[in-house]
Amino acid sequence: MSDEHDEDGYTGEATLVVDGTELAVQVDLRGYFQPIDGFYRWYGRIAVNDQVTELAGGKKKTVELRAGEYTAQGELSDPDPWGRYRVMGTSTPPFHVPTTLEELNA
Repeated sequence: MSDEHDEDGYTGEATLVVDGTELAVQVDLRGYFQPIDGFYRWYGRIAVNDQVTELAGGKKKTVELRAGEYTAQGELSDPDPWGRYRVMGTSTPPFHVPTTLEELNA
């Protein structure tokens, strides 16, 4: 049994909103449709950023993440050993996801 997913993603600049404060961050995001429950799950890491560390304080936080015209609500979780915070969410991601066969084959 394979546990692989066809993943979509985005790497680049984004705006992270933590407790009403907007921060410019670099992100590496991925996502996939989970057919078992019918939800789209997205996740990724935020590059080391002292302001994120200061605002999050190593704790889970509800956040908003914006990448261009795409916006999503998610959760910021504790940092990894390198100081990169994980961010994740369910449903509409903060990046474009192909929704037609034409987009997939482009």
